[in-house]
Amino acid sequence: MSNDGIVELDGFKLAYSIEGNGEPVLVVGSKVYYPQLFSKQLRKQLKLIFIDHKGHVKPSRDLKPEDYTLDRILEDIEMMREKLCLEDFVILGHSGNAFLALEYAKKYPSYVRKVVLLNSAPTNSQERQEQSISFFNQTASPERKSKFEKDIALLANDMEKEPEKRFAHMCIRMGAHSFYDSTLDATPMWNGVYTNMPVIDYLWGEVFGKLNMIESLTNFEKPVFLGLGKYDYLVGPSSLWDSIEGKLSNVTKVIFERSGHNPMLEEPDLFDSHLIKWIQEDRR
Repeated sequence: MSNDGIVELDGFKLAYSIEGNGEPVLVVGSKVYYPQLFSKQLRKQLKLIFIDHKGHVKPSRDLKPEDYTLDRILEDIEMMREKLCLEDFVILGHSGNAFLALEYAKKYPSYVRKVVLLNSAPTNSQERQEQSISFFNQTASPERKSKFEKDIALLANDMEKEPEKRFAHMCIRMGAHSFYDSTLDATPMWNGVYTNMPVIDYLWGEVFGKLNMIESLTNFEKPVFLGLGKYDYLVGPSSLWDSIEGKLSNVTKVIFERSGHNPMLEEPDLFDSHLIKWIQEDRR
C-alpha cells in the first residue's frame, strides 16, 4: 500500500506518504528524506506514515516566529494525525526529530501507544555537542579523522554557494561522523529535501538545546524504544544515556554495533527484527 497527500495548514503544505501494511508508525520529519532509510521488508510488517513538519516545507507566505514555536509544531503533528485518522499508533523520531516525537507523545498521549527514539543525544546543548566532538577526537580511527578533515574543508564553499541548503550540506560533509562506513556519500539522500532554515535553526539551535529527554522520560510511562549506533559520532557516545539504566523500566535500549547515525539503513535486518519484535510484543 502506498498513498501520498497534502495537508494544508495556515499556508504550509505538509506532505505525507503512507507505505506498507501492518501496525501504523508515524515517522516525524521529512516525507522526502525518511522513506529512504527504512527497508522494504519493514514495510511488509508495519505501515510507515512519513510526515513533513515545517522545517521541510516551503511556506506560501512570509514566516512569522509564532509559526514554528515548539507548541505550534506539535499542534501541526496533531492536525496531521487527525486528518489521517490515526489512533493507537507508534510515533517515531530520528535524530533531532526524536525530541519532537517525545514531546508530542507527552502533550497528546491519548492515541500514542509507543514511542521510538532513534539516534539522538538526551539534549542538543552546547555542552553535549562538545562531548560528542571529544568522543570523536578520542576514539575515531585515523582513517575516519582524515576523511572528516577532507570533507569538512569543503563545507564553507558549499554554504556560500547554497546558504539555504546549509543544513543538508552540513549533514553530507559530516559523513565521517554519521556512518559506520565513513566513505559513504550521503549526497543523493538529500536530493529534493527542502530545508526551511529559520525553522531548523530555531528547533535544533534553541529548542532542542533546552530540552533533556532523560528528564522528560522520568515521569513518562508509555513504552519507549531507544535505538543508538555505536559509531554515531554526531550525537554519541551512547554512554550519555547511561543514567537511565535500572531506573526507567519502560525504556528498551538497543545499541547497534555496526552502525553510526542510521542503523535502519546500516543494519536493516537487525534493526527490523528488534523494532518489529518490540512493537508487537504486547499484541500477542
